[in-house]
Amino acid sequence: MWVRSTMAYRASFVMTTIGNFAACGLDFGAILLMFSHIDALGGFSLAEIALLYGASSCSLGLADLTLGSMDRIGQRVRDGTFDTLLVRPVPVLAQVAADRFALRRLGRIGQGALILGWGAAHVDVAWTLPAALFTVVMVVSGAAIFASLFIAGAAFQFWATEAAEVQNSFTYGGSTLLQYPPTVFATELVRGVTFVVPLAFVNWMPALRLLGRENPLGLPGWVDFCGPFVALLMLTGAGLLWRAGLRSYRSTGS
Repeated sequence: MWVRSTMAYRASFVMTTIGNFAACGLDFGAILLMFSHIDALGGFSLAEIALLYGASSCSLGLADLTLGSMDRIGQRVRDGTFDTLLVRPVPVLAQVAADRFALRRLGRIGQGALILGWGAAHVDVAWTLPAALFTVVMVVSGAAIFASLFIAGAAFQFWATEAAEVQNSFTYGGSTLLQYPPTVFATELVRGVTFVVPLAFVNWMPALRLLGRENPLGLPGWVDFCGPFVALLMLTGAGLLWRAGLRSYRSTGS
């Protein structure tokens, strides 16, 4: 229904998608401005950072396209409209994900894919079939990790209805963090996004393997391949948290 309503005004859809593409591109514009004065950032070249940026943007874009409406849970809980989702013969999570589905978010994915492709073409990597497949797995696993954060953030809104910005700090804020190399951040922060909220497995860990870089925490090499397992673990935890939040929901009262 939402896709049909969007395509009813195709010129508007094209303009909003292009606007989304351009707005997302401002982040990389800031990186280009920095590289007009420097040759490397944290020991990483522009092409290497483009690879990090593109992978992070594509992963967030895929998760945002499918689950970007999850931050509406708090509003639905407050105004009582969440009750209508409970009486329909469709999983509540699917309904929330489809609510106000916005195709304009394809702009973020397209912009990220463009930067990722440019970075991949200019980094010093021998692009064999395994390396290309590893890059695809990195993007898909990263999308699953971001998706788990969207679901967990939505579940948290059952208890704290004004928590949408907390969710955004880990999703959109996390993506911004991952656009830069880990070498520019304090070791404590890198540890935090590796062992506490494992965002490092979105792109840092696998990209270090692709680029032949040393792990800043001195972790063994097999850790670089753990993205899919971390994504599965996080999705399982987010699913359990969602079910707990759904069971605790008692409507808005009067």
